[in-house]
Amino acid sequence: MRPTTRAVAAALAALVLLPASADAHGLVQREALPIPQWLFAWAAAAVLVISFFALAVLWPQPRLEHDRWRPLPGGRLIASAPAQAAFGLIGVFLLVVTIAAGYVGSGTALDNWAPTFILITFWVGLVFLSILFGDVFRAFSPWRAIGRVLPSLERPYPERLGRWPAAAVILVFTWIELVSGWGDHPARLVTAALLYTAGTLIAQYVYGVETWSRRGEGFGVYYNLFSRMSVFETRDGVVGVRPPLAGLPRLDPAAGTVAFVTVMIGTVTFDGLSQGPLWRNLSADIVDALDGTFSALTASQIASTLGLFLGVAIVGGFYRLGIEGARSVGGDLSVERLQAGFAHTLLPIAAVYVAAHYFTFLIFEGQAINYLASDPFGQGWDLFGTVASGIDYSIFPQKDTWYVQVAFVVIGHVAALTLAHDRALTLYGDARLAVRSQYWMLGIMVGFTSLALWLLAQAGT
Repeated sequence: MRPTTRAVAAALAALVLLPASADAHGLVQREALPIPQWLFAWAAAAVLVISFFALAVLWPQPRLEHDRWRPLPGGRLIASAPAQAAFGLIGVFLLVVTIAAGYVGSGTALDNWAPTFILITFWVGLVFLSILFGDVFRAFSPWRAIGRVLPSLERPYPERLGRWPAAAVILVFTWIELVSGWGDHPARLVTAALLYTAGTLIAQYVYGVETWSRRGEGFGVYYNLFSRMSVFETRDGVVGVRPPLAGLPRLDPAAGTVAFVTVMIGTVTFDGLSQGPLWRNLSADIVDALDGTFSALTASQIASTLGLFLGVAIVGGFYRLGIEGARSVGGDLSVERLQAGFAHTLLPIAAVYVAAHYFTFLIFEGQAINYLASDPFGQGWDLFGTVASGIDYSIFPQKDTWYVQVAFVVIGHVAALTLAHDRALTLYGDARLAVRSQYWMLGIMVGFTSLALWLLAQAGT
């Protein structure tokens, strides 16, 4: 088959995954849409195909690989040592309050500051803040703030480790979030936070604060990768601006980077899958098979753990398929070089998976932090006069949820396609060969789009 035919065939094959109807993941049901939802799916795929051919014709030279950054007026003040110290103190204060609330506060989930702050404000809210305003977490990181006032051995960091420790941290954290059930046991959750704090401070002592923050500290790496989509970046103590997405091509290909991005997407994939009937039936079969050997709760956790690893494996295999296809067009590039070279193109996909999947979760349940801030320890306080505020489900129209989620998915995958095309032009050095390599990436992007919409459909079935 001709390369173009293969591309169209791959895209059509991916479209088979699209649901006949898709309900967005959310806390509330949407009103009926004026047109069938499957038309949105086909329209999203059509946008990707049109974007692909537009890039092939109108984008003959790399444009995002060039470093274009300029300082902002007042950018040195924002990134100054006093400002960084103040931000760090705020981060340490929030860590102390969160740990204390987990042990002292009453209630579970949305009735306790600790799980609400950790699993919603911190884990989800910081993703949106990082994309909008840059590496916010680096400024407020309590572990970095503490580490900067402690001594350090500054030993050389093993290159072979790369971002592997950070990938392991995020995988374990998502296990805690999705499998463990510790959100209903605040003391267990903050005990894990204390253990992580101790481990992080030890690693910073050995390898240095900045080195560990860039490589091994899971959350530092996680939010930094999202922040590369922002127009704001701090360099040499100065806050500046750059074109959108321009920070992504500058991602260094450290060991474990592909694994880290795969974990980012794969764990959200499992979260979406776990809310639908397909996984409920499969999980029930696994629990039945383990009956008599483990308790029902343990068997369910084992099944979910297997599902979590399966989600990561599916995404990793999907990406590897696209890389093998790109390698088959020629250019004498190794699989390792292609995998590392295109890893940054998956970050917009990771971002829109989080945005589409957790949008209503943050908008609605995220409001709980307002009333909990007035009484973080459950002592009957009303520090800010918000203790009776509750959650307002009318702040975002139900009927608009699907439109926003589809917009997230389409924009993110078009951005990923653009980044892949731009990097291919650099790697191959030949526009025609670069375009041929991207036939496979088109199929992968359509596939990821299909998967995203199908996962959203699982929440409504």
